Amino acid sequence: MSGVRVLVGTRKGAFVLTSDGSRKSWRIEGPHFAGWEIYHVKGSPADPKRLYASQSSGWFGQVLQRSNDGGKTWEAAGNDFQYEGTTGTHTWYDGSPHPWEFKRVWHIEPSLSDPEMIYAGVEDAALFASRDGGSTWAEMPGLRTHETAPSWAPGAGGLCLHTIVIDPTNPDRVFIAISAAGVFRSEDAGKSWQPANRGLRSNTMPDEDAEVGHCVHRIAIHPSRPNTLFMQKHWDVMRSDDGAESWREISGNLPTDFGFVIDVNSNEPDTVYVVPITSDSHHFVSEGKLRVYRSKTGGDDWEALTKGLPQKDCYVNVLRDAMTVDQLDPCGVYFGTSGGQVYASADGGDSWDAIVRDLPPVLSVEVQTLK
Repeated sequence: MSGVRVLVGTRKGAFVLTSDGSRKSWRIEGPHFAGWEIYHVKGSPADPKRLYASQSSGWFGQVLQRSNDGGKTWEAAGNDFQYEGTTGTHTWYDGSPHPWEFKRVWHIEPSLSDPEMIYAGVEDAALFASRDGGSTWAEMPGLRTHETAPSWAPGAGGLCLHTIVIDPTNPDRVFIAISAAGVFRSEDAGKSWQPANRGLRSNTMPDEDAEVGHCVHRIAIHPSRPNTLFMQKHWDVMRSDDGAESWREISGNLPTDFGFVIDVNSNEPDTVYVVPITSDSHHFVSEGKLRVYRSKTGGDDWEALTKGLPQKDCYVNVLRDAMTVDQLDPCGVYFGTSGGQVYASADGGDSWDAIVRDLPPVLSVEVQTLK
């Protein structure tokens, strides 16, 4: 029977949760790297035994870890992240120039087909690539040297490249999202980039419709329809049907259109999930109720999913990398909270169970579907 491996990164270590295809009982392993911030843990789609973890601390800096046996053992991978050439400057909060500095790896994105190819998005915003399973890294400087880069300013969480999406039908086509610069698209595997933010509007910016500067929190696509992208922006839930050439709002009847996560049902390309958060100044779910919202129509029309989730006195947050879906049928949906709970639904969101509680605050949740 098929199974799943859920990979959880937290403020104080990584956890590996496994179950068979029924997704009813779970084995919990960890913490790996106890005491370290694990910003992201992700497995290779091309090799189910290969895992990567972004490990960081204020004392010891950034370490990228790799496992070749599904998380049983780990080794430090190559950690030679060096900005290429001159570092340059970007805009700081007050508009003054600020030098680029490497702080941490926010997001790891292995190739869909090559087990040795992996991308890493970092803070300050830049893209790195490895072609030897993370042993060595090279910056893809076309992004950080883009003509708009000096105007990029950090969001509240920093100037972070937090999302990397590879077109499953064309590995040369890559989308990335930066807070707070927006979405960029490459058609040549990361060598060159163009902004992809037309239709976004941010009323906190001097020019609401500027080409760059938008605080995008997350983007997602379905493998069968790579020209359709969904976005959770700082405010607004958005959709593109032309490969991010343009965007339109689909917030519809959501109680609030602020949030961090967005994902798409693996079997239904028009079924989308978000978790509304009260506001950008109140980073917890609205009305003290933990509700996942689902649209089965690709946006605008949303329903609250509450069965099994706390509906009273709940004030947790769900961060941008903390929701994912598996490839089983029915689709499993998973998310983690700032309160240390990881919830799972084995029926596409109709009902939920806490598969583990009382972890450190959850930073990321990813899943591998095992054969």
